[in-house]
Amino acid sequence: MTRHGAGRRGAGRTPPGPPRRALPGLLKKLATDRLALMRDAAELGDAVRVAMGPKTLYVFNHPEHAKHVLADNSANYHKGIGLVEARRALGDGLLTSDGERWRAQRRTIQPVFQHKRIVEQAGVVAEEAAKLVARLRAHEGGGPVDVVRELTGLTLGVLGHTLLDADLTAHASVAHDFEAVQDQAMFEMVSQGLVPMWVPLPHQLRFRHARRRLREVVDRLVAERTGRPGGGADGDDALSRLIASTRSDAAGAGRQRLHDELVTLLLAGHETTASTLGWTFHLLDRHPEARDRVREEAVAVLGDRGPRFEDLQRLTYTTTVVQEAMRLYPPVWILPRRAQGADDVGGWAVPPGSDVLICPYTLHRHPAFWDAPERFDPDRFGPGSGGDRPRYAYLPFGAGPRFCVGSNLGMMEAVFVTAAVVRELTLSTPPGHRVIPEPMLSLRVRGGLPMTVRAAA
Repeated sequence: MTRHGAGRRGAGRTPPGPPRRALPGLLKKLATDRLALMRDAAELGDAVRVAMGPKTLYVFNHPEHAKHVLADNSANYHKGIGLVEARRALGDGLLTSDGERWRAQRRTIQPVFQHKRIVEQAGVVAEEAAKLVARLRAHEGGGPVDVVRELTGLTLGVLGHTLLDADLTAHASVAHDFEAVQDQAMFEMVSQGLVPMWVPLPHQLRFRHARRRLREVVDRLVAERTGRPGGGADGDDALSRLIASTRSDAAGAGRQRLHDELVTLLLAGHETTASTLGWTFHLLDRHPEARDRVREEAVAVLGDRGPRFEDLQRLTYTTTVVQEAMRLYPPVWILPRRAQGADDVGGWAVPPGSDVLICPYTLHRHPAFWDAPERFDPDRFGPGSGGDRPRYAYLPFGAGPRFCVGSNLGMMEAVFVTAAVVRELTLSTPPGHRVIPEPMLSLRVRGGLPMTVRAAA
């Protein structure tokens, strides 16, 4: 199959695409196997136009295309397919908003992720990592435990204590509720928002119940905080800042905005890191030589203590393992945008209103920029490697103005937890179990990740 690369330029040309007879298969893959749909598009070339009923998708799979859409001309691109429809599920928080509203939300939340706060939060991450090790150790020698569920408990614990100054232990059910929210968001994308929310389909009923429970959780968090002296808006955590930012709003509008932003923070703050850690442990199980190197490094750097912030620069191989896990299974696997005006992307014409997709999952496997792209090889991120690789060939946290605001905290969390767990324990997938990626709002492991636990050798 001939690839149409980024080097073929010609102003205003329409990107190639599959024939019309392929439409039924494409629609089926949109509903059932979105990764296969993206892989098929990447096989056709670096710029592909896919007509799917009333929508036409422009799929770009080259670092220069990603740079143009996400950074150089980002003002022309608002949130696109999937995230637009997800507004009905998530509201208008930082993940789904655009324009001045998004900029105001970003200004509110940005200070929470300042370097000095990340340094202070290292102890919280280490403490939650130790709790995770203890929970997993309780299953040592027994049957499989769902590691993803345990990791979700960890990431909610970190989120609560670092960003919200709150204990989320009593609200652990939010992880299950967010699964229903993601299911609904994907249904909205596939159905293009044409099915009314009141139609009593099973997944829509689950979503409505989940949305109600999430609102109750948010209301309790806000009530607990505003009940403190000073009304809960005098702290430097995210919840205090959000409460303060909505005080000048009309009562109903302020409550809705606070709800939308907290729901988004709860989802984004735990889901992506739990996903990254799940894939990391899966890959280390499949590559015991890499697991042994992580263990040796953890023992050498940490000894028998918990990690401290300064250890982050010394856990070099563990960092490359996490980076490689995010290359193969990027937590944000798709970056959808909608063109506001006409554009030229690498010589390809993009009409106004077009749905544009940048897919880190396929970009991270582009054979022009990654040797043996399907191979797990952390050393590709080691010292002295990848020097000639384009900056936008690797986008685990997005790029441009909408680069993930929590990337530094998430990376520290993933590295510290990986080192702490692997130092103490060996996690193994039961023979015959298939680990399958499920592309929702994040790239999660379908059905959880059952693993047996034994002490490290």
